[in-house]
Amino acid sequence: MARKSGRFSWSPSPAGRRLRSVTGSRSVAGQMFVLQILIVVLLVVAAVVTLLVQSRSDRFQGARDRSLAAAEAFAHSPGLVNVMRGPDPAKVLQPLTEAARKQGGVDFIVVMNRQGIRYTHPKPQEIGKRFVGTIGPSLQGRITTESVYGPLGHEAQVVVPVMDARGAVVGMVSAGIKVSRVSSAIDRQLPVVLTAGAAALALATTGTALASRRLRRQTHGLGPVEMTRMYEHHDAVLHAVREGVLIVDADGRVVLANDEARRLLGLASDVEGRRVTDLGLAPRTTELLVSGRTATDEVLQVGERLLAVNNRPTDRRGGPPGSVATLRDSTELLALAGKAESAQSRLRLLYEASVAIGTTLDVRRTAEELTQVALTWFADYATVDLAEPVLSGEEPPSGAYREAPELRRVAVAGIRDDSPLYRPGELHRYPAITPMAAGFVTGQPVLVSDLEAAEEWLIQDSGRLRQVMNHGCRSLITVPLQARGVLLGIANFWRTQDTPLFEEGDLSLAEEMAARAAVCIDNARRFTREHAMAVTLQHSLLPRGMPEQNALDLAHRYLPAQTGVGGDWFDVIPLPGARVALVIGDVVGHGLHAAATMGRLRTAVQNFSTLDLPPDELLSHLDELVNRLDQEGATGNEEAVVTGATCLYAIYDPSSGVCSMSRAGHLLPALVRPDGTVEFPEVPAGPPLGLGGLPFEAVDLELAEGSSLALYTDGLVEGRNRDISGGLDTLATALAQPGRTPDETCDAVLAALLPDRQRDDIALLVARTRVLRPDRIAHWDVPSDPAAVADARAAITGQLEVWGLEEAAFTTELVISELITNAIRYATGPIHVRLLYDRTLICEVSDTSSTSPHLRYAADEDEGGRGLFLVSQLTQNWGTRYTPEGKIIWAELSLEQGGW
Repeated sequence: MARKSGRFSWSPSPAGRRLRSVTGSRSVAGQMFVLQILIVVLLVVAAVVTLLVQSRSDRFQGARDRSLAAAEAFAHSPGLVNVMRGPDPAKVLQPLTEAARKQGGVDFIVVMNRQGIRYTHPKPQEIGKRFVGTIGPSLQGRITTESVYGPLGHEAQVVVPVMDARGAVVGMVSAGIKVSRVSSAIDRQLPVVLTAGAAALALATTGTALASRRLRRQTHGLGPVEMTRMYEHHDAVLHAVREGVLIVDADGRVVLANDEARRLLGLASDVEGRRVTDLGLAPRTTELLVSGRTATDEVLQVGERLLAVNNRPTDRRGGPPGSVATLRDSTELLALAGKAESAQSRLRLLYEASVAIGTTLDVRRTAEELTQVALTWFADYATVDLAEPVLSGEEPPSGAYREAPELRRVAVAGIRDDSPLYRPGELHRYPAITPMAAGFVTGQPVLVSDLEAAEEWLIQDSGRLRQVMNHGCRSLITVPLQARGVLLGIANFWRTQDTPLFEEGDLSLAEEMAARAAVCIDNARRFTREHAMAVTLQHSLLPRGMPEQNALDLAHRYLPAQTGVGGDWFDVIPLPGARVALVIGDVVGHGLHAAATMGRLRTAVQNFSTLDLPPDELLSHLDELVNRLDQEGATGNEEAVVTGATCLYAIYDPSSGVCSMSRAGHLLPALVRPDGTVEFPEVPAGPPLGLGGLPFEAVDLELAEGSSLALYTDGLVEGRNRDISGGLDTLATALAQPGRTPDETCDAVLAALLPDRQRDDIALLVARTRVLRPDRIAHWDVPSDPAAVADARAAITGQLEVWGLEEAAFTTELVISELITNAIRYATGPIHVRLLYDRTLICEVSDTSSTSPHLRYAADEDEGGRGLFLVSQLTQNWGTRYTPEGKIIWAELSLEQGGW
């Protein structure tokens, strides 16, 4: 309060001023506040009235239900009919009805006769008087419900007929309760309802005040007239300016578009409310309008117009979510945009060329990739010609050319397949006057924008170029393919009359593509050369043919990897006693080092096999050798080592049908029984070669004649898209076919397992067993007595006569005599002699001594020492083989005929 001019004046507080401003009727915000308060008050009043009406109805319904339940329960109680027909029903029924009334929670239970005379009543003075209510329907057997004002007040009462066993109405039972008793619960809830309504009214008033305050702030306190006038001015200005305005909400729908925006974007008049994505605009334009991102003078091409677009979000200062875009016609920037698009297209082409060209190390494939990229982005026809040495991996001669050499067409791509251009594989030479020859000789690209204008060299053309022009080609760029100063070939790009002619700007683009392709082709050429060298080295280190032997039928396949040779190898080594050793191995790694290491291991195995060692002992010696090689590499600071090489070594003896084998980290062999059953025998897995310190174990397998052993490397059964277990299953399925030759088996296995792109070497060796017939084997036990030598010679001579080898009897007797004599003289224990009739005649003398005889030269005065010398001169080969029981001295005699 403040005194002013002798009077009290009241200055409202800031909160009061805001409330007054909000409720002011002149502004839109004030009018909206009053309207919303009235609506909330009406809703609260309506809710309270509805609740009261509903509660009254619910009270009467509750009173009726309780009265009906009590009346029906008493009317159907047993013995009621007999009591009512008795001499004094009131005396019996009065205490019963009072007890039932109290238990049922009703105000009265009245039993009456058919005339309505009461037998019972809560007030005894009312007994004998007529019932107040309607009993007519109940006399007909129906239940009557009504609201009456009886002696107890306003009541809801029910009349239920009492029927005898024949269905005749003998009386009635009425029960009732005052309505006020039922409504007491709702009456207690009514204050709560009113309180909640008041709270809701207060909350709605507060919320409405806040909303109205925000509306007032947004409308700046303007009244309806001012708002109408403002929007009229807004519409006039919005549609009169020569700048498009487009407002989009958060859902991507058009809220507002002025006339200029419709004109610039080609929109319909009913565009408001439609989604931007449904307007048929360009993807880039649609993305900008719906993204809501900030853009400043972003240039968009719409039809033939260039639009400078500014885009801003509308919710920066509390506005609704969405964005507003302004558009200006900037068609004068079309030329600049065209240059930018051209530059972007060139960059895109160079990017595609860098990605698509050179995906493989194959010369022809790289040339095809260049033509495909050019056909997609640059030209209508594209060709690549290369010098012959490039295709074989060699480097063309360096230096300048006086004329274009013979070139081979490697790749052609075009919009049509019937062009007169040279086909892939054709060898040709460009005439000296042609742009191709000029480009090759000078090493510079040549642009012929219009072929029709190049009359000076069309006259000397052989006719091929004229055919190309008649086919529709009108423009040409020819670019030499040059890498490291060496000309590899030439690329030609053609355009037809349906596309724009080549220009100077296209020449640099063609050079970039050709330079990229030339480097890739040169890399592929060098890889081809190195791969060919490695393959040549590898094949030179592998067996060139199978040795002559009768124990096994053999077939083999070796396929080097397409991207580099590896260290896979195999071997077949004849051993004394008609036996044959089978070897297969794999050196970890690829390239020349792996191939060279493979050759060293194969040579080592051949050398160790001359010692006639068991498979496990041979692998032990081989393991020591690999360890020494690793140590040498470590001493020489070499990065590549051979640790991890695997090997499987097997010896098959046709005289017994037993195959002894051992493996060092290699895959299990596959055994095919004569009936086609395939199994992978459990050969103990030793460590890979080079680890050292662990022993190897050998296992003996008895093989029936006609069984097949399949030895292979991991490149056959394992790949990028196939695990080794699946490969072994496929291998077993391919082998499970009886009666096939080893060659047929190899073909079937490769057909089932060879991958589309071979990334590792594959070595496969299939051996089908044969057994030396019993009639080709003879053996005797010889006593350790010099006199037994004569008997042995006689037995051997008889056996040779049986075999038809009388001509070899003398030599055989001499050799056997010498070997038996040495065994009797220098060895101990039993002596055993065995003859094997194979491709050669094999003589074996075994004893229990482990001392091996040595060949020496006897002096002139020596009386002995010439026996082994004679044996070595008379036989093809001889040697010693150690066994667990001792040793075997063997000798092979050459036969003109022989074999199984």
